[in-house]
Amino acid sequence: MEERPETDIAIIGAGPSGAAAAAWLARKGYSVRVLERTHFPRFVIGESLLPQCMVHLDRCGLLDAAKAGAYQAKNGAAFCRGEDYAAIDFRDKFSQGPGTTWQVPREDFDRRLIEGAQAAGARVDFGVSVTGFHADAIRPGLSCVDDSGQSFDVDARFVLDASGYGRVLARLEALDRPSDLPPRCALFTHVEDHIDPALHDREKILIGVHPEHAGVWYWLIPFRDGRASVGVVASPEQLAQAGDNDEQRLWSMLAQEPRYARLLKAATATREVQRISGYSADIRRLHGPGFAILGNAGEFLDPVFSSGVTIALNSALRAAPLVARQLEGETIDWQREFEHPLRQGVATFREFVDAWYDGRLPRVIFHPDQQPRVRQMIASVLAGYAWDTDNPFVAASRRRLTSLAERCKLDSEAAIP
Repeated sequence: MEERPETDIAIIGAGPSGAAAAAWLARKGYSVRVLERTHFPRFVIGESLLPQCMVHLDRCGLLDAAKAGAYQAKNGAAFCRGEDYAAIDFRDKFSQGPGTTWQVPREDFDRRLIEGAQAAGARVDFGVSVTGFHADAIRPGLSCVDDSGQSFDVDARFVLDASGYGRVLARLEALDRPSDLPPRCALFTHVEDHIDPALHDREKILIGVHPEHAGVWYWLIPFRDGRASVGVVASPEQLAQAGDNDEQRLWSMLAQEPRYARLLKAATATREVQRISGYSADIRRLHGPGFAILGNAGEFLDPVFSSGVTIALNSALRAAPLVARQLEGETIDWQREFEHPLRQGVATFREFVDAWYDGRLPRVIFHPDQQPRVRQMIASVLAGYAWDTDNPFVAASRRRLTSLAERCKLDSEAAIP
């Protein structure tokens, strides 16, 4: 008789998608082993969640673990462009589901989630890199090396890749394909923000548009303790012209947006400025013999609407029940039941990202007389409900956004004397 694999499910990566899948599967009684390259806590970007995350955290049993972090509440998103300002309240939305969430320091948030998965019964090995993979429908295997240089193999009945930007299986299985989104770069840091409470609602992320360069945008994500995450996204060429080093470039760019300059006039940095370049990624397929790929380990769009953690958790809670069914002997159509529906929601986010950069969505957001029902539909997508096909701005995103932006443009032109 063939020896039983060491674990039922091996998961590469202990971020949100890995923790969610591990917690769900461990609670169903499966043996789960998570292999994480780094040691927690560790800094990572992507700190503003979307309300649909709360549904997924509840489903995998990690909501209470996250609540214990007592994070900054978030109920919407604010947008600024020069003196233009608009706020979208996620509680006033088209789709059913939570309308609030959190803004989280990810080093604490991710640690709480993976500790919740451990409490559910998952084994987590930190300081382990996956260096090889053997795809097999029955017994896939991983080659690993730990921090001490010790090599070992892990045999499983199924492998989930939740490695995020590490994109382990995309590399090892040659699944990468170039993203057709233009290359962009983000510079960011954390600050003691000293923001006057009368000037900004800390329960909203602030997304700013550069007053002269429409493709350059900013984020301000307040945390509960008086700190904030601040950053700018632009082309590498635009950033290179803003200073001699990344610290100069970030602060020079922030000073060019009037509202950000006012809000951050007393801010002091609490960590070095960091850079992420060429982050958009795509993949040929999200599954194969004995494996599936979750979240950013597959496709990553752009940070503008904070969709990363939502997509990660959505993918984990789609994949985990399918893994369980397959291990119980069912034949799973991973393309139909996992990849196709997951990519449908990602495609909705993609349409909103495209509309942001080509100017259609800012035209809509800053329109002074938005119809309440339309605003609710847009709020739903921005709150993470990108899979709700009852929403016309999900079912026909491109057509609806284009038509609405054109009407807003005509309204604006008619208002010019």
